[in-house]
Amino acid sequence: MISERETARRAFLAAQGLAGARRVALAGDASTRAYERLFPAAGASLILMDQPPSLETRPCPPGAGPAERAALGYNALARLAAGRVEAFVACAAFLRGLGLSAPVVLGADPGAGFALLEDLGDDLYARIIETGADEAPLYDCAVDVLLRLHHAAPPPVLAGDGETWPLLAYDALAFTTASDLFVEWLPRFRPSLNFSGEAAVDWRAIWAPIAARAEAGASVFCHRDFHAENLLWLPARAGVARTGLLDFQDAVLAHPAWDLSMLLHDARRDVSPGREAAVLARYLAARPDLDQEAFTADFHALGALNIARILGVFARLVARDGKPRYGAFMPRLWRYLDRCLAPPAPPGLAAWLDRHVPREARA
Repeated sequence: MISERETARRAFLAAQGLAGARRVALAGDASTRAYERLFPAAGASLILMDQPPSLETRPCPPGAGPAERAALGYNALARLAAGRVEAFVACAAFLRGLGLSAPVVLGADPGAGFALLEDLGDDLYARIIETGADEAPLYDCAVDVLLRLHHAAPPPVLAGDGETWPLLAYDALAFTTASDLFVEWLPRFRPSLNFSGEAAVDWRAIWAPIAARAEAGASVFCHRDFHAENLLWLPARAGVARTGLLDFQDAVLAHPAWDLSMLLHDARRDVSPGREAAVLARYLAARPDLDQEAFTADFHALGALNIARILGVFARLVARDGKPRYGAFMPRLWRYLDRCLAPPAPPGLAAWLDRHVPREARA
């Protein structure tokens, strides 16, 4: 029997003139989205994005206070887009307006949760580096993409291709929600751990000043998931357009160090200390307006918070969602966290970990 969702999918494709296209499912990720590559009878291949609206809690309305966000659920607390197609469409238009390679949106039905996209291909950074490509020009171009973004003042509401989406700040509540994932979910992944109420209070105290600094520094369009599995190499294009961008619908207004952390603390591939140093040097050389010492401290602090967040997310994916493959990425994250614990590290973090997470549990 054909499912209700498949019926809706076929109706959307028919409305786009693609009822007869050959469809090939693409590998999924940790989200509730699904993708297919479409092969029409004539012309280039296309991508179908399928995000059932019913699978996500609501996103954060502009102006919502902490109590309203808590009542709405995790997406509102964390200021995630809840997979909304209109967020993807509006973000893609903003990125293309800056000369960046976000997919062209050829058709969309946000209410039903479908979008028809330009197919940017399969040459993810992660895959072509695995097969021997020189990573240096790829990372240089990725940094230049961030510099293009960080030199452009984003509007409070993104608009394009008939859709709008608010660019909300990655604020202190969202950062607290992110760091809390670690203390909530790591013991469920690693039952030998047991964080007391006092330990949880101390954990929040470590991050509170960092979250405040991050909110105060929220000034740029932040992709939010800027890493080698979401970047494509498009060598036939020129300049920053050689880096194709995917999975940017959760974009927020954020501190410029956040996307650098996502790129350099990549959970799915090792980024060496040397590559990290080269990327930061390239970025800082192009930003003489920054206090380099303060920015480096923020990079270490937000990097540590980001890594703790991802450890919590992956622990949840394993313990709650039955996706054990994410456990294999966690040792790499612990190694990145060790790197962030070198000076200038967040005060108190190393001591907290030494008290509550023995070395043998950091794997």
